[in-house]
Amino acid sequence: MIRQRTLKSIVKATGVGLHGGRKVTLVLRPAAPDTGIVFHRVDLDPPLTLPADPYAVCDTRMCSGLEKNGEKVGTVEHLMSALAGLGIDNLHVDVDAPEIPILDGSSAPFVFLLQSAGIEEQKAPKKFLRVKKPVEYREGDKWVRLDPYDGFSLEFSIVFDHPAIDRTATSVKVDFATHSYIRDVARARTFGFMQDVEFMQSNGLALGGSLDNAIVMDEYRVLNAEGLRYADEFVKHKVLDAIGDLYLCGHPLLASYTAHKAGHALNNQILRVLLEDREAWEVVSFEQPRAAPPAVVHQFGDALPAQA
Repeated sequence: MIRQRTLKSIVKATGVGLHGGRKVTLVLRPAAPDTGIVFHRVDLDPPLTLPADPYAVCDTRMCSGLEKNGEKVGTVEHLMSALAGLGIDNLHVDVDAPEIPILDGSSAPFVFLLQSAGIEEQKAPKKFLRVKKPVEYREGDKWVRLDPYDGFSLEFSIVFDHPAIDRTATSVKVDFATHSYIRDVARARTFGFMQDVEFMQSNGLALGGSLDNAIVMDEYRVLNAEGLRYADEFVKHKVLDAIGDLYLCGHPLLASYTAHKAGHALNNQILRVLLEDREAWEVVSFEQPRAAPPAVVHQFGDALPAQA
């Protein structure tokens, strides 16, 4: 059986919120089968519960956030990406601020946290959302598409008029039949431009942004002394974000995702287009691993991810 997963123990971390700039405490707790990923604003009285849900997504200009009763949990995409990459289906996420801490701007610290807590399989089959027919969403020259596929692959291309980005690869394809999330995706950091950061901070945004949690560029070059982690780190981060945004549907996808110049908003829209066409998808499980596509066995087979 391809099984659901949760954590073996509770794990805690503190960091800075990217937009609010305040200290945030994050606690990750195991959850029962079929719970899904559930966020809890524990600083509110009473605490507010926000399950991962594409219809609860708000404010996709710079991150993916969830909103309920006027309260938010922002910047969920990097944690959601790590959860998808490690195949974790059920988790309680306690946070004492309106956003998840940015940590180093990638999902690698979340991967470390999850592996430190330990990952255990549960006595319930993992449920996949299988795309049965193509769906597409476009806004001008930006577009995103999901196609049927016996596995999960993502192909992304970006266009930025900036010499530092143009010197790197601006398109990438990641197929988890052969690629490793931890090795090939998790370390890619968010990025931005110095003039944009200064403008946002003057307007009360990105108050926690720094060279410690983002790739920052001036008009010509990357300002981070250590340089890039991947030769294609810019476009790889877009893939990282997409994995997290898509996992807000509540299940790992069996699909091929293709996008050009897309971001959080289009990733959310393609989920809504998909879910609103009841003939375009189905939920499936694999009681016997031999019944699962080889790509699924490779990504979610009985062997848990190697510990870091």
